[in-house]
Amino acid sequence: MKVLFIGGTGIISTAVSALAAERGIDLTLFNRGQHNEFVPKGVSVIKGDVRDKSSMAELLKDKSFDVVVDWLAFVPKDVEADIEIFKGKVKQYIFISSASAYQKPPAHWLIDELTPLANPYWKYSSDKIACEELLMAEYSSSGFPVTIVRPSFTYGDTMIPAAINSWTKPWTIVDRMRKGKRIVIHGDGTTLWTMTHNTDFARGFVGLLGNVQAIGQAFGITSDEVLTWNQIYKTIADAAGAKLNAVYIPSDFIAKIDHEHEGILLGDKSWCAVFDNSKIKRFVPDFVATVPFAQGIKRTIEWFEAEPKRCTVDDEFNRLMDRLIAAYEGRH
Repeated sequence: MKVLFIGGTGIISTAVSALAAERGIDLTLFNRGQHNEFVPKGVSVIKGDVRDKSSMAELLKDKSFDVVVDWLAFVPKDVEADIEIFKGKVKQYIFISSASAYQKPPAHWLIDELTPLANPYWKYSSDKIACEELLMAEYSSSGFPVTIVRPSFTYGDTMIPAAINSWTKPWTIVDRMRKGKRIVIHGDGTTLWTMTHNTDFARGFVGLLGNVQAIGQAFGITSDEVLTWNQIYKTIADAAGAKLNAVYIPSDFIAKIDHEHEGILLGDKSWCAVFDNSKIKRFVPDFVATVPFAQGIKRTIEWFEAEPKRCTVDDEFNRLMDRLIAAYEGRH
């Protein structure tokens, strides 16, 4: 089976690329070639700009693939271009959506693939919904062989998955913990959440590659372990050998101070996220998530500490947190 990943070296896709290669899939990555250290042995790379669709089409015109996975499609124009390039040329096209697309606020505590898609709080999510609608309309009208996958919060070696942390320098939260600085937790920390290790996600995902029964279907792939945010932050602190010094601030207050967190919190992490994984287990019978968060985050901390240059601190994020805490406490 010949498979093309558009992207393939991100937090989630790195683990999928590694497992696909391990299972003998003939895998090619199309990306800018900036993270070759994450490309598994035996995997080919076509260097190109995924945002330049005409150039991408030219680079791929003489190539053939059974399956195409676009890890980097975020807005409808991205999938429109993919449909134009790959229509009639592939047996399966997999779109990476997001579990944040599910109904907010939720009408039911348990989320599955039949949960409505509606998120007025986060443009990222509404764009993913629009992509899904476009692709399913194309499937209905022309048979375009789409499969949709909706990951939730998925982490790996390179990511410390706190709800509020520096995206570019995730070690920042560990540095704050070890220095005894206060850690902002949204709400009261009791909201239920699901953390999924990227190697667990990969087992479910690789089982969908070339799976003809998955055409026209949508799938969530997450762990079955459910934790509160208090437990998540405490587990990160334990793995870092630090004591958690938490300060609780309402999500809407955080969003007013820092608008970037409006979607992240009000459109996602302020709500419970408990998933029914029955469907992916039916279609991929050997899928099971085996990495508990306590084990996974310990591996992540060890990966950062193995190379001190990875342990960089985001001073701007630290200033934002200190300003946020001061603003909240100043009104009491």
